[in-house]
Amino acid sequence: MEKTERRRRRAFVSTGDCVACGCCVKVCPLGAIAVVKGIAARVDEGRCVGCGKCAKECPATVIEIREVGA
Repeated sequence: MEKTERRRRRAFVSTGDCVACGCCVKVCPLGAIAVVKGIAARVDEGRCVGCGKCAKECPATVIEIREVGA
């Protein structure tokens, strides 16, 4: 029997280009994003479901949604 890998979506932030505006934090329905030390947004992998709201709201377009193995 073949073992299949479950895949899920998750947000990734290009932290070097993040302007730490907090727009992503405000729209995340699960509170999976936080701006750390006023420098850049960070995604909590365990909470993020990859809905894409943060990526759509980001004015700097530094958030992308990718599929990852579970």
